[in-house]
Amino acid sequence: METVALHTRLKPGKEADYDREHAVIPQELDVALREAGVHSWRIWRSGRDLFHVVEVDDYARMREQLRDHPANIPWQARMAELLDVEDDYSGAQPDVKKVWELPS
Repeated sequence: METVALHTRLKPGKEADYDREHAVIPQELDVALREAGVHSWRIWRSGRDLFHVVEVDDYARMREQLRDHPANIPWQARMAELLDVEDDYSGAQPDVKKVWELPS
């Protein structure tokens, strides 16, 4: 299993919309994420900055499975209205690298 950290940013004034959209995601999207190997996806927001931690079997495979999934397409279209940079699914690797963690 992989643990992946992601950073995204909202367009100005879209904070409440983003929070509202994520209060309950569509059931078909939940199923699609789980079928793509996602075990956990947590998001924190600080102002317009979003920090995601995803626990997934294989991040690159998950993105490939979700790219054209019928449950994900409308979700991504809605997120594109809220995010500063739309996810075009061109990259399979996250851009946040782990630098340090508290030793056990």
